[in-house]
Amino acid sequence: HQNTGYFNLNEVHKPGDVVLGGLFEVHYSSVFPERTFTSEPQQPICKGFDTLGFRHAMTMAFAIDEINKNSNLLPNVTLGYSLADNCGALVVGFSSALSLASGREEQFLLWKNCSGTPPVLGIVGDSPSTFSIATSNVLGLYKMPIVSYFSTCSCLSDRQRFPSFFRTIPSDAFQVRAMIQILKHFGWTWVGLLVSDDDYGLHVARSFQSDLAQSGEGCLAYLQVLPWDSDRSELRRIVHLIKTSTARVVMVFAHEFHMIHLMEEVVMQNVTGRQWIASEAWTSAAVLQTPRIMPYLSGTLGIAIRRGEIPGLREFLLQIRPDQNDSNNYNLVRQFWEYTFQCRFDPADWVEAEGPLCTGQEDIENVETEFLDLSNLRPEYNVYKAVYALAYALDNMLQCEPGRGPFSGHSCATLERMEPWQLVHYLQKVHFTTPFGDEVSFDENGDALPIYDIVNWLWLPDGRTKVHNVGEVKRSDSKVEELTIDEDKISWNFAFKEPPRSVCSESCPPGTRMGRKKGEPVCCFDCIACSEGKISNKTDSMECISCPEDFWSGPHRDHCVPKKTEFLSYHEPLGICLTAASLLGTFICAVVLGIFIHHRSTPIVRANNSELSFLLLVSLKLCFLCSLLFIGRPRLWTCQLRHAAFGISFVLAVSCILVKTMVVLAVFKASKPGGGTSLKWFGAMQQRGTVLVLTSIQAIICTAWLVSSSPAPHKNTQYYNDKIVYECVVGSTIAFAVLLGYIALLAILSFLLAFLARNLPDNFNEAKFITFSMLIFCAVWVAFVPAYVNSPGKYADAVEVFAILASSFGLLVALFGPKCYIILLKPERNTKKAIMGRGPTNS
Repeated sequence: HQNTGYFNLNEVHKPGDVVLGGLFEVHYSSVFPERTFTSEPQQPICKGFDTLGFRHAMTMAFAIDEINKNSNLLPNVTLGYSLADNCGALVVGFSSALSLASGREEQFLLWKNCSGTPPVLGIVGDSPSTFSIATSNVLGLYKMPIVSYFSTCSCLSDRQRFPSFFRTIPSDAFQVRAMIQILKHFGWTWVGLLVSDDDYGLHVARSFQSDLAQSGEGCLAYLQVLPWDSDRSELRRIVHLIKTSTARVVMVFAHEFHMIHLMEEVVMQNVTGRQWIASEAWTSAAVLQTPRIMPYLSGTLGIAIRRGEIPGLREFLLQIRPDQNDSNNYNLVRQFWEYTFQCRFDPADWVEAEGPLCTGQEDIENVETEFLDLSNLRPEYNVYKAVYALAYALDNMLQCEPGRGPFSGHSCATLERMEPWQLVHYLQKVHFTTPFGDEVSFDENGDALPIYDIVNWLWLPDGRTKVHNVGEVKRSDSKVEELTIDEDKISWNFAFKEPPRSVCSESCPPGTRMGRKKGEPVCCFDCIACSEGKISNKTDSMECISCPEDFWSGPHRDHCVPKKTEFLSYHEPLGICLTAASLLGTFICAVVLGIFIHHRSTPIVRANNSELSFLLLVSLKLCFLCSLLFIGRPRLWTCQLRHAAFGISFVLAVSCILVKTMVVLAVFKASKPGGGTSLKWFGAMQQRGTVLVLTSIQAIICTAWLVSSSPAPHKNTQYYNDKIVYECVVGSTIAFAVLLGYIALLAILSFLLAFLARNLPDNFNEAKFITFSMLIFCAVWVAFVPAYVNSPGKYADAVEVFAILASSFGLLVALFGPKCYIILLKPERNTKKAIMGRGPTNS
């Protein structure tokens, strides 16, 4: 403006030893006159008077007036102010900031003659983030301290770009995290986000997407940018998306201007059943609290700037009067007066002024205006804290002792030669407590200690709207957001008067896991039942966990239960039947043994070595009894004993049969001419010795087996997933095969010898019964091998027990059945003549 004149501020000015600047939105729009290349630039015309913006400016004037009256703060120093209007236009706000910082005189020398208007030492403002970004980008080069009361963009925390920017309002980064805490508190995981098309909205969008994904607390159903030009077709599309989306919670980070046009379209499309969450930019917007819009916005939850109380502010505001002869450029006050009382001065200061002439003596208490409604001081409280932060920093700077200062050579700043960058140093370290009890200090990024109020819009029956506090969110000493909400105070705009559900997919109950839907956000998923053996014991499990080895999943897959155990038990029908058969066989052996003992002197008992018969009965008795070792829960001693007892008992029995067969053949051979010498090799001693040797071989095999690789109990989980099969592992398959092979060898040898003697005379011939018994024995054990190999768990033991019992019964019946029949039922045949074949029938 060097060639065309200076930029004229629309301002309120008060002189002082130190002047602080202020930038406020007293008018919310501007009109720029058209210009040509030959015309001089004209000042923009500010339109649309903002009463609350004017009250923000007057709050700064009040704070400075209060500081000047305080003898404990900045004694002997008078603060002045220059409060400028940005007119809702970036170019006006930016030009105003430059004018405040540089002064409007060609030369200003405070320490010579105090002439001219001094430049400001610090600035309170601006309001929109975009304005603060532009101003701080330039004034930051000169380290001019700027303390904003309303700029929330998280980008302003960048100390490299904005080294002298401070603020008394939390940044959007904290506001976003505060919003996420609210979503988490109510379990809203599926939400829509609307943002304005400016630095404020776009930075919020990036921050919200990043923080929400990092927290894992929810997903965005949609993200839409509200147009600045109020494009009706675009707004119609956005509102239709809100209406058709399954997300019932809508968050809006935008300005009043955007919300007005958005809600007009919401009313036209009648979009109900949505929970609105307001950012601090419109959470207290009275322009939205109308009977037409409140049916839709009632119950809104919002993040609000911390409400404070400023004692004495009302009295100060009541003292404001326009003075037509004031030399301090009180044109803003005159414009406020013209707007409030719908009158005009001559000449008018407000371009839109009309009506009768103003007297300046009108009573502001008799007019309906929000100017004096101080029940909800939020931006004003931030202005108040910003002014005091600058004042305390200035006070600390002026209390510096020479030679102990923080600057080069331990120098201090003085009132006559202070620089803005020196004030930045002290502002970074300022710390004080407001009369309302809130602490004020700045972190390394220039951000104040963050705290927000949580508010709720309550639509009263008389048509008024009450915005009342229902909680707060603040950052704790551990840098974690702490949310406090009193749900009983919240008014919900839903039929059941309770928080709505807003989820993409309902929670997965215990027993299921979340399965991502391809191409959809993580909050949209299917609930997939856990597979067998796995459980999930909490809601919304990402994975099912496997049960421990000895446990299995319950019927609902929500907890692990001990696996069922399986073994051949005495308490189940199969075990009872086999036990009964074993005891029956033992009892029959005992009975037969008793019969044989009782009739031991009879020829049929004494024939073919009665001692071997007794020994065979005892061995069969042991065979029946050893089968009991296979029934019941396997223990180490039963596993070791069962196969050893089985192997030795059967070898003893088969050895006796083999020796008896050999004796039969020897006797008949001796009965032929020249065969008498054959009997001398089969005397009683030789028979006992043969049985003992044959049995000892099996005993040696069993001992070597137990010593080298002993059978042991084992919990087998391979057969069934939900059962533990207790079984005995043989330890050494080779040893088990040798044991069975040795029995088979003796049995086959006995069978062959008996088969050779089958045609001997019937009366005396026991070989045919031995042949039959060995045939049964071999058939049973040949069938046993494949059945045993293919039987799982307890059924393998049952097959082995059945083979033992079947072969034992076969030997018992085939060898001793005919003799018992003769002893008990045909005693006339139990004679030596009958046995030798010289009975009456053959005479």
